[in-house]
Amino acid sequence: MAGTRRKPGRMGPHIWGFRIRLTELGYTPETTREMLKVVGSLGRWMERRDVSPGELGSAAFVEFIDDCRRRGMRRVPSIRSLDPLLGFLRGEGVVGDLPSPSSPMEMLLADYRAWLVTDRGLSETTIIRYEKLARRFLEQHGGDGGIDVASLDGKRIVAFLIQESERLSVGGAKGRVAELRSLLKFLYLRGWTPRLLTTVVPPVAGWHDTGIPKSITATEVQSLLDHCDRTDPIGIRDYAILILVARLGLRSIEVSRLELGDIDWRGGQIVLRGKASREDGMPLPAEVGEALSAYLSQARPATPLRPVFLACNAPIRGIRPDLVGDVTRRACDRAGLARVGAHRLRHSLATEMLRRGVTLTDISQVLRHRDLATTAIYAKVDSTTLRTIALPWPEAQR
Repeated sequence: MAGTRRKPGRMGPHIWGFRIRLTELGYTPETTREMLKVVGSLGRWMERRDVSPGELGSAAFVEFIDDCRRRGMRRVPSIRSLDPLLGFLRGEGVVGDLPSPSSPMEMLLADYRAWLVTDRGLSETTIIRYEKLARRFLEQHGGDGGIDVASLDGKRIVAFLIQESERLSVGGAKGRVAELRSLLKFLYLRGWTPRLLTTVVPPVAGWHDTGIPKSITATEVQSLLDHCDRTDPIGIRDYAILILVARLGLRSIEVSRLELGDIDWRGGQIVLRGKASREDGMPLPAEVGEALSAYLSQARPATPLRPVFLACNAPIRGIRPDLVGDVTRRACDRAGLARVGAHRLRHSLATEMLRRGVTLTDISQVLRHRDLATTAIYAKVDSTTLRTIALPWPEAQR
């Protein structure tokens, strides 16, 4: 009968729970209704094809999408648009976890990824880079899914590195060296190679610390902060992110990893979780604390998620480190300044501290450098002091 609500087929038992989940993820009522319509179409397709909810996955979704196209559906869903449903069904135990790796190479790569997470404590973006390099390397030393690395020698490793570095800059080539050494260390620790081969990977030639750290002025930093719309939820969030970077010199990954429990309001400090799972405590200045308090009380969505900073669009989740750079560049556009990345604000903080007479040792502690030599590059920007120790240029003899 025309006008009656169509039944959701085999997805009927899961419709209500999925609706609640979409609401928790921050989807609007209109978007939720559209997504539930797709789930209903999926459920009716499952009835026609005799597919159970436990059989859903990428292959089934591809068949469903093809069927939608053949039937001339006005809005054909995509695999990505069905990801929230698959995640919900996995969380409910309806659909099993992802299939186990099917070949020795995939199993090794899965073990390598777990090692990068647990033993190395690397960020997700870094892990992705390391995995890609590992896959290319292993594909050259295996066949039919097998792996042949026990007979590796320096000649084959160097040949691979030269091949990888042909199209890269010096910085990119140094990155490949670090990625390859990481893989070789893992292969040795897991018993795939009889000896540690990291020493056969040659270093990349290039002078250290030849440049001068680029920064913007304190006035320009303040302009970035002033041009955040603190009457808007996104502006309140962006202001809190920028002030953490500008006043405390936080790295992007430290901002993204900051959790609610890391802020000690009574003690006036925060715990930072940065590279290699390192934790550092820092004082919480009043200006920064007020910005965080305003975001948490006025703009942060009500959710059980623990990250301090959340995406403003559904699905609600913790921000990625690269969002900090996006926030900085948008602030530059609003302030009418040339675009810079978030790390430029870190350089600017160090430069301003040096200008005010703060020692390099103290700057090193604020920036959380492991080696004072890393901080020493900022000595180059102190031109006034450098002039007092520079020898006069000899006059030409006539």
